[in-house]
Amino acid sequence: MNYEPFHFHTERRLVELTGRTARTLAELRAAVGEISGACIFYHTHHLFLSHHFETPLVYNDFADWTGEALQEGALSEKLAAIDLMSFTSIRDLREAIMATIDEHLASSRGRPRECPPGDEFYFCKSKSFIMATGVVALDVADFFRKLAGVTNLSLYFHFLEARLRLERRTNDFSHWMRGRGETALADDIDSLDPYIVTLDELKQQILESGRAHGFA
Repeated sequence: MNYEPFHFHTERRLVELTGRTARTLAELRAAVGEISGACIFYHTHHLFLSHHFETPLVYNDFADWTGEALQEGALSEKLAAIDLMSFTSIRDLREAIMATIDEHLASSRGRPRECPPGDEFYFCKSKSFIMATGVVALDVADFFRKLAGVTNLSLYFHFLEARLRLERRTNDFSHWMRGRGETALADDIDSLDPYIVTLDELKQQILESGRAHGFA
């Protein structure tokens, strides 16, 4: 058993332009195969943090741009439908995005569309600075007492980012709880899909899981 306390962390992000742009779908496809993992993560996840109070209508920038700038509605829907919960590595997520674009390019007829001037896709990446919040949970009951007061940024770090950061099919909370012997509770929290709710709703779902297992 792991009886180490849980240390809540948070992060600060510095967003940088990479200097790379795309005007056509072919240019987007080429860039997706070459840009850094940090860039892939940014364009598929930053909306969940910047719109933490509402569920985004489109789940990643690639889907948004192909639909709006290129008017490729069918492709946009396919990119938006990529299930982020099914991936535990940026490498596999990148491959899924490329495969979706490749399939669309192979079936397309006619002259490739180019976005209007000013609507180019600008590739960005973010650099994270991880910091301890000073909030520490000594046991599982204490965890649920403390969770209600942690920020959405901390929740995002431990729940959404953890899977791709550590390349495992779990989040930091469930990983720690399994070490405490709370396997059923950890499984319940692992079953929550953070991509279909707001961060506020996700926090409430985690707290409800705790109450269901006797941690009021």
